[in-house]
Amino acid sequence: MSDPDRPGPLAGLLVADFSRVLAGPYCTMLLADLGADVIKVESPAGDDTRSWVPPITEDGVSTYFLAINRNKRSVALDLKNERDLALAKTLARRADVFVQNFKPGGLARYGLDFDSVSAGNPGIIYASISGFGSGGGKDLPGYDLMVQAMSGLMSLTGSPDGPPYRAGISAFDVIAGLHTTIAILAALNHRNATGMGQHLEASLMASAMSGMVNQTSAYAAAGVVPFRMGNSHPSLFPYEPLPTGDGDLIVTAGNDAQFRKLCEVIGAPELADDPMFSSNPGRTANRDKLRPLLAEKLKARSAAEWFDLLIAAGVPCGPINTVDKGVEFAQKIGLDPIVIAGTGDRTRPGIRHPVGFSATPASYPLAPPELDEHGDEIRAWLEGPA
Repeated sequence: MSDPDRPGPLAGLLVADFSRVLAGPYCTMLLADLGADVIKVESPAGDDTRSWVPPITEDGVSTYFLAINRNKRSVALDLKNERDLALAKTLARRADVFVQNFKPGGLARYGLDFDSVSAGNPGIIYASISGFGSGGGKDLPGYDLMVQAMSGLMSLTGSPDGPPYRAGISAFDVIAGLHTTIAILAALNHRNATGMGQHLEASLMASAMSGMVNQTSAYAAAGVVPFRMGNSHPSLFPYEPLPTGDGDLIVTAGNDAQFRKLCEVIGAPELADDPMFSSNPGRTANRDKLRPLLAEKLKARSAAEWFDLLIAAGVPCGPINTVDKGVEFAQKIGLDPIVIAGTGDRTRPGIRHPVGFSATPASYPLAPPELDEHGDEIRAWLEGPA
C-alpha cells in the first residue's frame, strides 16, 4: 500500500487511524504530512466532522473535516460486520502505529484493544486518546469544551466581572493531538532500539494540566488559584491590548529594557524612571495606575503608526487581526501558510505543516479523502498476502 516514491522522514511507516473528530485526526495528519501512510478507518456513516457545518466549501464539504484529514486514504469498515472486522484486525496486524480515540475499553469487544492487537503484533505502537484517561474518568465523554470547563481554563478566560468563556478553538484537542504525535515518535525510537512496541495513553485532561503551564504551576508550586483577568497577564505588564488613536494595539514589553524603549518612543521617558514602574514587579502591582498613562500617550497616533515605530525600536507589539488578516500577514512575512493538497482535479487548499525541515520537508500528495474513497484498493490489499 505504501507509495515507494513518497518522500518524508516517516516514509514507509503504516498508521492505522481508527480515530475521528479532532485530536486523533490532527495527530495522524501531522504524521501523514511527513510521509507516513495513514489509512483512515471510518464507520459507514463517516467521521463526525464530515457533517460539522457551516462553514462549507463551494461544493458542500465541511472545512472542519478538510482541516485535519489530508494525506490519508479512507476505508469504511463496519466493526459489527464479521468480514469488515476481520479486515480491521488484519490492518492492525500489519500496522506500525495504531491510533484510536474510542471511549476507554470501547474497542475490547471487537478484539482491537491494545492487549489483543499486540498479541499478534508485538511491535505495535498503540496510541489511545480519551477525554479523561482510563482510570476514574473513563466513563466521562471526551469533549474539549468539557475539559476546558473542568480543567479550570474557562475560569481564566473572559473579563474579571463577566462570565467564563471557552477558547476560540478546541485547544486541548489540538494539544492532546500534538502530545500524542510526540509520544508516537518517542515510542518509535524506542522500538528501533529494542524491537518493543508499547501502549501510549493520552487524554485531553492530562494535556490541559500540562498545557496550562504557568497557571497550573501557580497552584502546584505556590498554592495560588489564578483568576480571570481579561486580556491581562498575571505576571507581566504591559502585556495586553492598549488603546491607540484608532483602535487597540497589543503591547508586550516583557522586560525592563523593552519598557524603557516603549516609554521613549511614546514620549514619556520619565515613566521608566518612576520607582513604581521601573521594574516588572512594580509595573504589575501598579498596572491600574500605569495603564491610563500609557493610553494617554498612545492616543496620539494610529495603531498602524505605533506598530511601525515600536517594532523599529525593538518593542514587541502587534495589531489584533481577523483570521483573514492573520493569514495575509503570515503570507507577507514569507511563511507561505496555504498549501494545495492533492493532484489533478482532486485538490484542496489547507494550512501548511507547522515545522520546516531542511532535508525532509512535509509534502501534500493527497487531498482529504471522500468517505471510502480508497476502500476497494485497501480491502483488496488486506485480503491479499502480507
